[in-house]
Amino acid sequence: MPVMVALLRGVNVGGRGKLPMADLREVATDLGYDDVATYIQSGNLVLRTSDGATKVAKDLAAAIAELGGVKPAVMVRSRSQLAKVVDANPFLRRGEDASLCHVTFMETAASGALTSLDLEKYAPDEAKAVGKELYLFVPSGMGRSKLAADLARNKKAIGTTRNWRTVTTLLEMMDGL
Repeated sequence: MPVMVALLRGVNVGGRGKLPMADLREVATDLGYDDVATYIQSGNLVLRTSDGATKVAKDLAAAIAELGGVKPAVMVRSRSQLAKVVDANPFLRRGEDASLCHVTFMETAASGALTSLDLEKYAPDEAKAVGKELYLFVPSGMGRSKLAADLARNKKAIGTTRNWRTVTTLLEMMDGL
C-alpha cells in the first residue's frame, strides 16, 4: 500500500485549533489507514492507504470536523511527491542554509499565491512556486517575515507551511514504513 503524508493547516498553532495528536492518530486508524504515525504537535500524519490523496484529504477533514472545534484544511502528498518536493528546493540548490527554508503545501497551484505580490519589496525574503508547493527563504525567520505573514493572510490560496527539518523528517518517516 502507498505511503502518504497528511499536513493539517492551523492545528495546535497559537493556542487555537487544539487537536491532540493521539486523537488525530485515532481518527486516521478509525478511517482504516495503516501504520499511522504523527510528528510533533502541528498536524503531520504519516499513513498507509490504497485510497487516493483527494479521498484521504476529504475523509480526514470530515472526520476531524466531527470531533468538534477544529476544521482544518488537509493537504496530502504521496511519498514520491514529497521526495520531489525535497529534491526541487530552489534555495538549497543555490547553497542557502536549510534552517532558513520552508515549504507551503498548497491545495492548488502555488503560483496563485504570488500573483498579487510584489516579491521585490519583501527582500531579502523570497518565495518561489513549483507545482503545488511554495518554497520560502526567510533569512530573518518566519516570525519576522512580512512575506510569510502576507501569504498566510491570503484566503484564496489555502496552504500549510512546514520548516525544512519537518519536511525532511516526514520523508524519513515515510521511508521507514
